[in-house]
Amino acid sequence: FICGGAFEGLDEIVAKRLTTRTYGFGNGKSVKYDKKDPGIFAHVEPDDLMKYGLIPELIGRVPVITSLDGLSDLALRRILTEPKNALVKQYQKLFAMDGVHLVFEDKALDAIVQKARKLGTGARGLRSVMEGMMTEIMFDIPSRTHLRTCRITREAVMEGTSPIMEERIQRAVG
Repeated sequence: FICGGAFEGLDEIVAKRLTTRTYGFGNGKSVKYDKKDPGIFAHVEPDDLMKYGLIPELIGRVPVITSLDGLSDLALRRILTEPKNALVKQYQKLFAMDGVHLVFEDKALDAIVQKARKLGTGARGLRSVMEGMMTEIMFDIPSRTHLRTCRITREAVMEGTSPIMEERIQRAVG
């Protein structure tokens, strides 16, 4: 089995177990672990999972427990732009079907990553941010037959302003 997820609240269980009290001359002092430290998950034990609410039959089928670090901003940006089926590339192909070149400014990509990070859902947040921003733009594109380029700016991402639209130059026939 592979079990993945955020396991919200498990950090508190682990931190509570790891917090130690000293006795003797140092009576009353304790070593506290910060439950917000992402490294806290490296100390998860089967008993912690049981206290979290997982049943022993499931825990027994998970022989190795490990944790993964959160994604960096650079990793999120790479996920957004580099894979063959990256979100940016998907939207560019959709716009190309209407003859429109879709461009994301670097600062816009950084803003998408920033908004996704605030959602706290890792790479899944990238899709949420993109969908929220691109849906209305995509609805408008087919009716704009002279549109050549749609440029997504930081302001379009962060403030919801319209992207920069560049029209094709129309030549008079005659």
